[in-house]
Amino acid sequence: MGALGEQVGVVKIEDALRMAQQADLDLVEVSPQSSPPVAKLMDFGKFKYEAAQKIREARKNQVNTVLKTVRFGLKIDGHDYGTKKAQIEKFLKAGDKVKVMVVFRGREQSRPEMGIKLLQKLAEEVTEFGAVESTPSIDGRNMVMVIGPLRNKAEAKADAKKAADKAAKAEAKAVTTEEVVIEAAIKTGEK
Repeated sequence: MGALGEQVGVVKIEDALRMAQQADLDLVEVSPQSSPPVAKLMDFGKFKYEAAQKIREARKNQVNTVLKTVRFGLKIDGHDYGTKKAQIEKFLKAGDKVKVMVVFRGREQSRPEMGIKLLQKLAEEVTEFGAVESTPSIDGRNMVMVIGPLRNKAEAKADAKKAADKAAKAEAKAVTTEEVVIEAAIKTGEK
């Protein structure tokens, strides 16, 4: 390809190098495996910079799913359980996976069925936001279960942004409505 992107056709290497030198550009081999090899006249530094920018932009738009951990005791109080459940729901709504741990202390280790019952109860209560990815398993003194979100992180971020935009519009509308009411009150007071 030429300096302006036009097709030049099959050219000897010496001619292609001369064309590149005249245009003050670099001769870059684009497809060495093809027959004949395809080369392009371009500014190689600019090409490398643009490629790096594309990679950086792709990395910026990439969303990482985080594994959050929530720990329970086997004898957790009802209010504490509700607080932890609300925290798990918040994580799942945000698109994060949640690792739920039940910690066994002392003789509680001889009653793993109670831990399974607690984790199953929790899994049933958060089915609206997530699904169980790994069933309860014993890991030393802990019982572990992983719950994955129903929506991925990108969708959750997009929904949060839409909600924030909608709230901002509503607030702006309320402010303008308030200004109109104040103006009307001032006008009626003047007459």
